[in-house]
Amino acid sequence: MTEGTHGFPEEPVIRDKRRIDPETGEVRGASAQDGAAREGGPAAEQAGGGSAELAEARAQVAERTLDLQRLQAEYANYRKRVDRDRQAVGEQAVVKVLTELLPVLDDIGRARDHGELSGGFKSVAESLESVVAKMGLQSFGKKGEPFDPVVHEALLHSYAPDVTEPTCVEILQPGYQFRERVIRPARVAVAEPADPADAPAGEADNG
Repeated sequence: MTEGTHGFPEEPVIRDKRRIDPETGEVRGASAQDGAAREGGPAAEQAGGGSAELAEARAQVAERTLDLQRLQAEYANYRKRVDRDRQAVGEQAVVKVLTELLPVLDDIGRARDHGELSGGFKSVAESLESVVAKMGLQSFGKKGEPFDPVVHEALLHSYAPDVTEPTCVEILQPGYQFRERVIRPARVAVAEPADPADAPAGEADNG
């Protein structure tokens, strides 16, 4: 026994040979009993609990991913509906304006047919026709084309020997359409093939 400070004997110093690994956090140099306690103690329970928590976290991530995908799909469909509705509203507004201008275009057409379209009036008329054409307005209806009740409105009816089907023999008022939409049908005079039974007896015998 050695004497320490003030005459008291020094207590033996027990140095712990164990140390903590700075990389893994494990205790190095521990006794076998300590190691056994660690293997079967709270650390093992924490490891098992960590695996369960990890699986639950992955399941939650997968569920949230599906929710996000559904939300993105719903938003894309909503954008498409909004775009279609916006386009439809815009087209309705354009059609309304063009419909109001049809009587003016009819007057221009009649003035042109009678040779009255000249001077400054001609320039204004051509400018107006150019503007409505850029907006998508197109006229239709030509003499000699087959009669189509979808785009033609028959105001006059007759029979003619030189036609083989109902035919527009005169355009009384041109039709107009905006893109694929008919704003006003063409108003026409229609001729149908003459019935042979209505022909004079001499002509029928000669035929």
